[in-house]
Amino acid sequence: MKPHTYQQTDPVQSGAVVSLFTGGAFFGAMFAGPAGDALGRRLTILVGALLFLLGGAIQTAAQTINYLYGGRAVAGLGVGFLTMIIRHTNHDTTAVYQSEIAHPSIRGRVTGLQQFMLGVGSLAAGWISWGCFTSLRGTGQWRIPLGIQNAPAAALAALILLFPESPRWLVDHGRADAGLATLARLHAAGDRDDPWVRAEFALIQETVGFEREHEAKSYLELFTSPSAFRRLFLAVAIQASIQMTGVSAIQYFSVSIFAQIGISADDALKYQAINNVLALVAQAACMLLIDRFGRRPTLIAGNLVNCVMFIIATILLALFPPGAGAGGTAGWGFIIVTRCSTWLYNISFSFACGPLSWIIPAEIFDTHTRSKGVSMATMASFAFNTLVGQVTSVAVDRVGWRFFVLFAVCNFTNAVFFYLVLPETKRVPLEHMGAVVFAPDAPWIVVGKRARLHRAAAAAAAVDPAVGEVELKKDVKEVI
Repeated sequence: MKPHTYQQTDPVQSGAVVSLFTGGAFFGAMFAGPAGDALGRRLTILVGALLFLLGGAIQTAAQTINYLYGGRAVAGLGVGFLTMIIRHTNHDTTAVYQSEIAHPSIRGRVTGLQQFMLGVGSLAAGWISWGCFTSLRGTGQWRIPLGIQNAPAAALAALILLFPESPRWLVDHGRADAGLATLARLHAAGDRDDPWVRAEFALIQETVGFEREHEAKSYLELFTSPSAFRRLFLAVAIQASIQMTGVSAIQYFSVSIFAQIGISADDALKYQAINNVLALVAQAACMLLIDRFGRRPTLIAGNLVNCVMFIIATILLALFPPGAGAGGTAGWGFIIVTRCSTWLYNISFSFACGPLSWIIPAEIFDTHTRSKGVSMATMASFAFNTLVGQVTSVAVDRVGWRFFVLFAVCNFTNAVFFYLVLPETKRVPLEHMGAVVFAPDAPWIVVGKRARLHRAAAAAAAVDPAVGEVELKKDVKEVI
């Protein structure tokens, strides 16, 4: 809500508007896992979309700040559901909803495309917000953007039941014939006797049977097994560290942060929209190159670049504070070096930290801990997001540029932490994670002589893409 069009909000209220959304998402992520298993993927997505629509309607029609509080919390609850079901990697190899219905030959591109489409949504939101702010007056400045956000959710709610249910969920719930029929419609024009369909169906049945026998029965098992706890620790640490890069602070409060350096709100929104274009380019580059560069060096380098960008931005803010007659100089430096206010940070984060915060947790867990492990990691992401959202507005108002020192330090310590404890998982088959990368005798510190043998074993277990395709075809023929 813009102060000159509706009512003045103090930093605590602004922080609450942000943090209630992510707080709602925390609980949505908590409830979505059981709902997805009980109701199915489609109905759970429908529930999430309807919750978001309810929250969006309350926000759009808000009469006081309290309406926004309630609407943001309900919308966040819906986003938590959608995040867990659409992004959440469940029991099998890459069992997000898209992956469960996609053919293996396009599965990676489908899941990668989802991250890219998030960038498209952010791009649209940025330009819509800027256009409404500069072209409209009164409450339409914020009501129209808040109303437009309901359109994609309405389309999702209206159309999701026309999509097929996950074949794996159908098999897991005693509907094997329906699962086979869905597989055939998706991949063989309805031919149930297609060799690939039969092979995939047999693999799903085998996997479901194994998971029923070995799946973790409670979250406690993540803490009692040293190997499982190490993976949980890494997944939670990655999600928490991403929020401490400063991305949420800059993203949510770009207007107030830009005000620190004398940049107007309409220019701030315009720069943020430009940054969304850069994010799309960086995300596309990550999709193309991540399996070449690897997870570990990319995440470490990304955090180091983020650290440098925040150091430069903080120095500029300290040397050229608002009102010192040099706001323009600091402003352009800040635009170049901070995400959603700076282009270089945005490129670094969107190429490295953002995508890898979801890729790594999804692939390090084994079958019987993956569902609950990724659930806890996602909840950690929303928890730290809520923390940052609540304190940023107050901190920027009270301590100014000194607040950004926190993110410079956190990015550096992130890089050091991942250098010490994050193993490389590039192209390592999920079946080998527990026996090689996270073996019971594998050291937690992955540098030094003691970890050399495990690093070599992980490198040896990595699958060459060309060889992997040949082996996949061979395995299918053997199953048939």
